[in-house]
Amino acid sequence: MKINESRISELKALQETLHYRFSNLELLNTALTHTSYVKGENRSSGHNERLEFLGDAVLELIVSEYLFINNPGMNEGLMTRIRSRAVYENALYDAARRVDLGKYLLLSHGEEHTGGRDKPSILSDALEAVIGAMYLDGGIEPAKDFILSFAVDFIHEAVKTISVKDFKTLLQEHIQQQHSGTLEYEVVSVSGPDHKRVFTMVAVINGKPMGKGQGNSKQEAGQNAAHATLVMLGALDPSGKEAAE
Repeated sequence: MKINESRISELKALQETLHYRFSNLELLNTALTHTSYVKGENRSSGHNERLEFLGDAVLELIVSEYLFINNPGMNEGLMTRIRSRAVYENALYDAARRVDLGKYLLLSHGEEHTGGRDKPSILSDALEAVIGAMYLDGGIEPAKDFILSFAVDFIHEAVKTISVKDFKTLLQEHIQQQHSGTLEYEVVSVSGPDHKRVFTMVAVINGKPMGKGQGNSKQEAGQNAAHATLVMLGALDPSGKEAAE
């Protein structure tokens, strides 16, 4: 597709926001071209679906590498859950809005009039396509820099919200896989003033007390007890809790 001067000016402005200058500006333009612009208007230019496919793979690779390097005690199941939360549609939509990507999209008239510039599915797909275009244009490093510029916040948030919730799930899954029997949680003690209770709980497997955990709620204490038990069973490295904070 031949890019006119007005469009080149728009894309130059976007590049400033992306902190990356494309050698092949057509790649960036294609990444911002929605299928409706091509199919709905019977245009011959390419759309962004193939670049989206590539960008999705690059995004998963970079987020996976970040999790692997920065969380040495975290197991595969937990890393998978965190990665899914960090790169799901709403997170990518938020990242796309941060760089005002909707402003630069090429859409059909119909899609334009139905709010296509702010649709989560369109914006998240376009962001992945931009990542794919960046990878093709400059290789893995600029794509990595761009991804981490927004994904690190999402990763850290996912670590906080998912890893704490998942210790109980991970322990239950481990027990089921090992056919270890029943799992229960028992309150050992409650201390502290009414406004700041401290609960101590123990995970009990087949009637045998295992790891203990404390927290300001039964839920938090149970999660910590599950974490301690996973460490005792060798299913989680002791640094896993530290990495999850």
